[in-house]
Amino acid sequence: MQEKKKVILGMSGGVDSSVSAILLKEAGYDVTAVFMRNWAEDDGMCTAREDYIDVVSVCSQLGIKYFTVNFEKEYRDRVFSYFLSEYKKGRTPNPDVMCNTEIKFKAFLDYAMDFDADYIAMGHYARTKKVHGKTYLLKGLDNNKDQSYFLSRVKSEALEKTLFPVGDLTKDEVRRIAEKYELSTASKKDSTGICFIGERDFNEFLDQFLFTKPGKIVDEKGKVLGEHSGLMHYTIGQRRGIGIGGVGSGEPFFVADKDLKNNLLIVAQGINNPVLYKDEFEVEDIFWITENPSLPVDLSVKIRYRASDQAATLEKQNDKYVVKLKKPLKGVTPGQVCVFYQGDVCLGSGIIK
Repeated sequence: MQEKKKVILGMSGGVDSSVSAILLKEAGYDVTAVFMRNWAEDDGMCTAREDYIDVVSVCSQLGIKYFTVNFEKEYRDRVFSYFLSEYKKGRTPNPDVMCNTEIKFKAFLDYAMDFDADYIAMGHYARTKKVHGKTYLLKGLDNNKDQSYFLSRVKSEALEKTLFPVGDLTKDEVRRIAEKYELSTASKKDSTGICFIGERDFNEFLDQFLFTKPGKIVDEKGKVLGEHSGLMHYTIGQRRGIGIGGVGSGEPFFVADKDLKNNLLIVAQGINNPVLYKDEFEVEDIFWITENPSLPVDLSVKIRYRASDQAATLEKQNDKYVVKLKKPLKGVTPGQVCVFYQGDVCLGSGIIK
């Protein structure tokens, strides 16, 4: 009798990883669930305790072995320190992308391989395919839930050892499976935001770790319109929370840029203001998942999760990588991840400079 393939499933306490456990069992794998503890729950804002209770409930119901692994140190060293350093530079990082790169598909993968696992599995809405011995990352079948954006800096060698059981399903189908099995997570809301911030005020959280220096808010011509509470509290393209109203045409203001040297927040009025749009921008720290395409290359880019794909060309100009857009785009934000696609294939990503 052939021995079952051993899979270590990263289980978060949500419905996606719960259904992943069901699908893996039905496919005949020997499944062990592992709950990753990445953040100390000193203030009760992180939902890890409640999530672990859900993991225990589902695993007990399905008859799956489960345990916890602590990656708090790795998370602080590799993800949280990066998060803070980017905000110090006035940029807006994406810690979820870094968490996948450094924790789930590096620290966790190494941990699972030490247990002689054949694969790890995750509840991400993403897929992989192997062509001529190479593993490629594909978008999840559900366009509304596709999470390839967050996996755009994961090596193909890690993806080769990874299963995404819900990648071929829609969210509605996942919910129906959970309801069929009467899982405690069947109607659980999807987690949003960053675990270590939880429900608390984002700016108050940042102020605990970084020095905040108030300054002037100016328009693109340098006219002073008000005061900001610290440049790190604002994101390019932001509309709400700027604190300016009843000026000029009466149209809303948007954050257009940050002048770190002079501590100025630059805003522009009106959603169609050309100052807010870019037809090209530079990216750095280019990462290719499977293979490096020859440049220049036509592709589509996504500048934030849930943004629509935009037709573009990536080219190299001396030592710079430049994304040239077919149509100008609003909200191009330094520090965010620009993900490259060709059709459903996720090629990799760069960090917006």
